[in-house]
Amino acid sequence: MKTFGARVACCAAGLAALLASPLAPVARAAEILRWEPPFSYASPATRQPYATPARPRRAWTLCVVVPHLKDAYWLAVNYGMIDEARRLGVRMQVLEAGGYPNLERQRSLLKACAEAADVDAVILGTVSFDGLSDLVRETSLRKPVLATVNDIADAGLAAKVGVSWYDMGRQVGEYLVRLPRAGRARVPIAWFPGPRDAGWVPFVDKGFRDAIRDSPITIVSTGWGDTDKTVQRDLVQDALDAHPEVRYLVGNAMMAEAAVGVLRERQPEGGPGRIGVLSTYFTPGVYRGIVRGKILAAPTDSPVLQGRLSVDQAVDLLEGRRHARHVGPVIRLVDRNALPHVDLYESMPPPTFTPQFRYLPP
Repeated sequence: MKTFGARVACCAAGLAALLASPLAPVARAAEILRWEPPFSYASPATRQPYATPARPRRAWTLCVVVPHLKDAYWLAVNYGMIDEARRLGVRMQVLEAGGYPNLERQRSLLKACAEAADVDAVILGTVSFDGLSDLVRETSLRKPVLATVNDIADAGLAAKVGVSWYDMGRQVGEYLVRLPRAGRARVPIAWFPGPRDAGWVPFVDKGFRDAIRDSPITIVSTGWGDTDKTVQRDLVQDALDAHPEVRYLVGNAMMAEAAVGVLRERQPEGGPGRIGVLSTYFTPGVYRGIVRGKILAAPTDSPVLQGRLSVDQAVDLLEGRRHARHVGPVIRLVDRNALPHVDLYESMPPPTFTPQFRYLPP
């Protein structure tokens, strides 16, 4: 059995290996989830092997619209898409709205994809659950629209890649409930779900709240806001100022990353009353926090793999091949004990990777 020190050394070695190679070989996932009927997480998911498709007969053109590329999560999705487009030899244009508050900008980007004569299919990571539904339906009359990552109303969708954000929130809540409480009858926490109007946030919020119901965990502060690290840092500061009794900070990854710095300034290392941090999803910053003992845990929905799956799905659809209309990675809860068993290449881009907005086959 590996000692704790050996496990941490193993994780550090994994990070060093990731740092060493800008385009390291990807370890393919053994299994993915498939939902039938599609687009509803109420239906049971079945596991199936992940098999990458063969190269297509022609260089199809994909137009990708995402909320932003300003944090490591969407950068991971971007990497997965670009690398898979390179492997399959298809063209790709990537457009970003600049953040979750920018619904009108994303609507205009979707229109641009729909009207472009050379675009064969659209992959949409939406900023709103139903704020683009009319345009999705209109676009679907001309070319297929595939959803990626974020929850979205299903009208007009040809296919979807994603996981249940309810389950992401539920897993974090269940982990928190299982943590030792040293006899405390009440455990006050601050909760930071993310942008209030984003399609995924209501689901992660409900999953988390359902998991902590009937437990000593008590939400004393809720901070809604864009997944921008500066915004989240301010929310953390405000929560701690208003509620010094808080024992845990729980929420989106940008909050967790910002909280590490905030707590470093506010409380001495290992001092009494240390505040714990948990994230509702996994990024390189969250990974480093877990390795260093600054963040307790986070579920990963393998955003690199989601990017690959979205491109695979679009190519299979355009080629007229049989394909699953709704698939996604298996969610895995990651803490220090689980780190040696996590395939980092499914969850994080190489650290030298920068946002890529276009890929054209040679």
